[in-house]
Amino acid sequence: MEKREELYSGKAKSVFTTDNPDLMVMLFRDDTSAFDGKKIEQLDRKGKVNNQFNAFIMQTLSAAGIPTHFEKLLSDRESLVKRLEMMPVECVVRNFAAGSICRRLGIEEGLELNPPTFEMFLKNDALGDPMINESHIATFGWANLEQVEEAKRLTFKANEVLKKLFDDAGLLLVDYKLEFGLFKGQVVLGDEFSPDGCRLWDKATRTKMDKDRFRQGLGGVIEAYEEVGRRLGIDFDQPIA
Repeated sequence: MEKREELYSGKAKSVFTTDNPDLMVMLFRDDTSAFDGKKIEQLDRKGKVNNQFNAFIMQTLSAAGIPTHFEKLLSDRESLVKRLEMMPVECVVRNFAAGSICRRLGIEEGLELNPPTFEMFLKNDALGDPMINESHIATFGWANLEQVEEAKRLTFKANEVLKKLFDDAGLLLVDYKLEFGLFKGQVVLGDEFSPDGCRLWDKATRTKMDKDRFRQGLGGVIEAYEEVGRRLGIDFDQPIA
């Protein structure tokens, strides 16, 4: 397989075409951003940690019957993935109140949400990723309603798998976002799952172990990511075959 030109460069990842039109190379960089790119830093080891963390989670979800774009690790910072036609929609599940839902609804941080909430946001940094619903998606042609319903089903199925996975590791899965796309007509999980795109708290102390450490200037960002990975059984020093 031959890696070719850069197709896309986001806030923390770059994507490259290959000689196979169905496959791409996803590069995890050390860039870290928050507040729609207003706060940006380079954090040593972040690309490597997130690449391997994402591979572990994607393989776990795939084993549970959730189709993903992940194919295999290529190197410390690169993964081979399917090329999806992405839906510009972020699917968010919240098991505990944190972040924007607290500000929007005046809810105390840490409140357990039963049942969990499901929200969708338009993936658009310039607009601040506004909240949307099925009506918006259908009207503006961002996806069809059958695809949205399948993405929602898969998001909740992932919640069942990941809540237990993190609970067994002594962690609370507070909330997370997933992004989906189409691969030959099938709705498939794309993008990444790492502590950049979810909230994870220590179950006993409620210490934050995710990107809120960066947003809130708490320090120890990558150390927290590595600790979460260690609890899951990820060996970040294992050579990539």
